[in-house]
Amino acid sequence: MSGFSIPRVAVPATLRLTGGEPLDGQIYVMERVPQHAGPETPLDMLNRAEGFFPFRPLAAGATVLLVAKSRTVTLTVLPPPADSARLSAAKRGRLVLTLADGSELSGSATLELPEHHSRILDYLNAVEPFFVIATADHMHIVNRAHVLYARPQD
Repeated sequence: MSGFSIPRVAVPATLRLTGGEPLDGQIYVMERVPQHAGPETPLDMLNRAEGFFPFRPLAAGATVLLVAKSRTVTLTVLPPPADSARLSAAKRGRLVLTLADGSELSGSATLELPEHHSRILDYLNAVEPFFVIATADHMHIVNRAHVLYARPQD
């Protein structure tokens, strides 16, 4: 084995997979990424091309699971510190999502899009497989493939 590895940071998270109960545990993100300052975000990690990611359940004696991104419905984490300068330039949209299992998720999306393409529809139609819905105290990273429909609230 090589002595080269990319340092990782553990992030507490709740994982919701298709056909299962939510699991509390940890995901792992890179300490540094080339596209922005600071560590990789959970959204960055889920939108990377790899099909699987490591998740360590909190259950005693649990081993690391290599989770299929395609079967991930949501990954819930604490929000990062707010970047007030970036957020002041973004539009926010409130919406309610209905997921494939019939459950609903209500929150807001930060629409950092060109002015002429800054509707909730444009946000939902982006090419990345995962997007973020924020609530008062959590960031829910949602797999587009598991959304039945969205109802804008604005």
